[in-house]
Amino acid sequence: MSVNNRRVNLVSVIIPAYNEEKTIKEVIERVKKVDFRGLPKEIIVVNDCSTDNTASILNSIDNITVISHSQNQGKGAAIRTGLKYAKGDVVIIQDADLEYDPVFMPLLLDPILNGQADAVFGSRFKGKVKGMHLSNRLANRLLTSLTNILYDAKLTDMETCYKMFKKSLLDGVELKANKFDVEVEITARLIRSGCRILEVPIEYNARSAKEGKKIGWKDGLEAILALIKYRYIS
Repeated sequence: MSVNNRRVNLVSVIIPAYNEEKTIKEVIERVKKVDFRGLPKEIIVVNDCSTDNTASILNSIDNITVISHSQNQGKGAAIRTGLKYAKGDVVIIQDADLEYDPVFMPLLLDPILNGQADAVFGSRFKGKVKGMHLSNRLANRLLTSLTNILYDAKLTDMETCYKMFKKSLLDGVELKANKFDVEVEITARLIRSGCRILEVPIEYNARSAKEGKKIGWKDGLEAILALIKYRYIS
């Protein structure tokens, strides 16, 4: 397979994980079953200093690369670590819970393989959303709308975890976000690079804070500040 005359030999799946003992094994099993149109894949799990049994579960799983942080640093820091180890021509982020089903990942790869896009976002709002509170839905709409205004974009779901992109787009770029604002930074960096971004519909099953969801209203405020920061400052 080729991407704009460059061969795609490997897909890297980066999974940041923090205290996900209930779901991490099943997520990895699902990722292992994904067929990236015949392309090989590598699975890189970054254990962000989990305090539950996530580490021991990861140690029992074969054919994955596990990198462990000695201190909890946040999702952004975990993704940065994963990118340092990723060897694939294209990269996709997979959360360690079950909100995003890996079965949809090949749909993000198709536009890249077909030469239609350099990065592809899996849009929850073009597909099906289950269990998302109205407040979270409105917050996502607000952040996406602000992104479109500030960056002259036409996205429907900026905050989606499912972002697949050619790794070369971020080569030499020093990501700075440590927390959930990494979604903003990656989006901003990709848009400002001038790359072609497409969206494809996916399904999303939201979980509650009681079930382990970690993002909150403070993260929303940080995302707004990050959108402004990466547009005008860095």
